[in-house]
Amino acid sequence: MTVPPAPPLLLASTSPQRRAILEQLGIPFDQVAPRYEEHDDPAADPAAMVREHALGKARSVAAEAGERPVLGVDTAVVLDGRVFGKPATAADAERMLEALAGRRHAVVSGLCLLTPGGDQVGVETTYVTFRQLTPRDLAWYVGGGEWEGRAGAYAIQGRGAALVTGVEGDYLNVVGLPGALLVRTLSATYPGLYGFG
Repeated sequence: MTVPPAPPLLLASTSPQRRAILEQLGIPFDQVAPRYEEHDDPAADPAAMVREHALGKARSVAAEAGERPVLGVDTAVVLDGRVFGKPATAADAERMLEALAGRRHAVVSGLCLLTPGGDQVGVETTYVTFRQLTPRDLAWYVGGGEWEGRAGAYAIQGRGAALVTGVEGDYLNVVGLPGALLVRTLSATYPGLYGFG
């Protein structure tokens, strides 16, 4: 029996991390920049916020997808109910990392799969624990510049791994795309088509 090739997902993101995760999972995709402006309300519920952003990103490129599924993802780092976005400066990054040091925080991602049959929107949470960080640790990490463009000011798949003592849940979620949630969603929506379910 010949199985037709799976149509490539349309990924509404320019993130190299999300691209790498889809490649790692063997999911065919095309990548396009979303035309969606995020407005983070510091008082917003983090799960509701990332769901809304993921849906907004996916819908912003839906017209280009035809019958193909569209994937939108948004990730936030949350500590004590406060959302840590992308730092604007090195000083911002240092403040964020100081707050996360020695603590357990949540990485919350919203995932939206737009299909001709309807929208599937879910949320995945992974917990990350940082070790205590000395001023030298902070200077070493911030000086490397890896914090730029990163929610919470760190990249666990890079030098940021040296800041972490534990991960509870989906590691790929911390890198930038909740892989386990995506596989579950594809399994339920397109059983067997992408190799899952």
